[in-house]
Amino acid sequence: MLIKEIYNIWENSTGVSTDTRADVEGSLFFALSGENFDGNKFAEKAIRDGAIAAVIDKKPFKRSNKYIFVDDCLHTLQELARYHREKLGTPILAITGSNGKTTSKELISAVLSTEKNATSTKGNLNNHIGVPLSLLQIKEETEIAIIEMGANHPGEIKSLCDIATPNFGIITNIGKAHLEGFGSFEGIVNAKNELYDSLKSSKGKIILNADDKLLVSLAGDIKAFTYGTKNSDITGKILSHKPYLNIEWAYKGHIYLINSQLYGQYNFTNIMASIACGIFFGISPKSICKAIEGYKAGNKRSQIIKTKENTIILDAYNANPVSMLNAINSFKSFDAEKPVLILGDMFELGSEAEKEHRSIIGLLRKANFRDVYLVGSEFYKYSGNNMFDFFESTSELKSFLANNKIKAKTILIKGSRGMRLEDLLETL
Repeated sequence: MLIKEIYNIWENSTGVSTDTRADVEGSLFFALSGENFDGNKFAEKAIRDGAIAAVIDKKPFKRSNKYIFVDDCLHTLQELARYHREKLGTPILAITGSNGKTTSKELISAVLSTEKNATSTKGNLNNHIGVPLSLLQIKEETEIAIIEMGANHPGEIKSLCDIATPNFGIITNIGKAHLEGFGSFEGIVNAKNELYDSLKSSKGKIILNADDKLLVSLAGDIKAFTYGTKNSDITGKILSHKPYLNIEWAYKGHIYLINSQLYGQYNFTNIMASIACGIFFGISPKSICKAIEGYKAGNKRSQIIKTKENTIILDAYNANPVSMLNAINSFKSFDAEKPVLILGDMFELGSEAEKEHRSIIGLLRKANFRDVYLVGSEFYKYSGNNMFDFFESTSELKSFLANNKIKAKTILIKGSRGMRLEDLLETL
């Protein structure tokens, strides 16, 4: 069956579904498969539960015109999304980066939505499955789509760009994330640069952090609208950051103030990126400021939580060497009277894991932090260091904290998602 025919079926459905545990009634079910599951086994259930058709890549048990047999379900989903994107022609802004891409995406979406019909990636649906699903959310009335692109191996950003064909792009930064998959920092640089390569070939435009020398060098002669602390289309500076960021920004001689609800100096560039996108796409400065001031971080990303006993900065959605360094430095400049750090392992660092965890311990020692709890197998390798407390697992630390209460402290919680450090909240 041709993509056009599948597209016609999709247009008469409630949308794409991939999981029979959710409501599939009226949907077009795609039997996606992975290492540990085979979606084809659930196609019959999807039809039984009300899906109008099921796209499968293994022969069905029963003959039915509701089964659409293809060579590869994932490839068909991607081609369907590509067809939809080309048919509508909606302008697309692609976002990638080692840190801050989800926060930047949410801020940019908040800003653009004030005066435009904008849609954006939901949550972190930013991979080879999530990007097609995000593209299929674009409606005829959508004026701009903000699509987040993640990767942990070379070539993935290129593949996503081939599907989404973005008109505009922004790389938040490039740091040591997913080293295991990329092999080296150079591999990460080349992977993120795949977005710029796509925009070069399509004569697209970028929103560029002019303070980031690496990004500036990679951008070359691509048309860019810039933001930074100086020599940029949009300039800005931090006025205060205890606990929330207050910034001043300027455009064409006019100065504006933003009192945000975002913690951490590292969020300055995320805010500036959203301001630049707002101006670039014609949003009024008043609407830009209002949108950013109304944005609150969620989902374990730099959240400030006050419990009965403590003030907690929860930044446990993910961690890599750059974001860990930024979190520690911001926490130090916060000047908390009684600071406590709970730091978990950083995942996917490959052969660099030992060196990067050792480097974090060295940073903590130089910063003269005293109340530090380090959690995970990588940090535990250095448990001979008697300056800090080491625990092999989050559950082990949780048991310890249940019997050794922390009270009246300001606590930074930072680590990779797999460490599940948020489980500690009930003991704090």
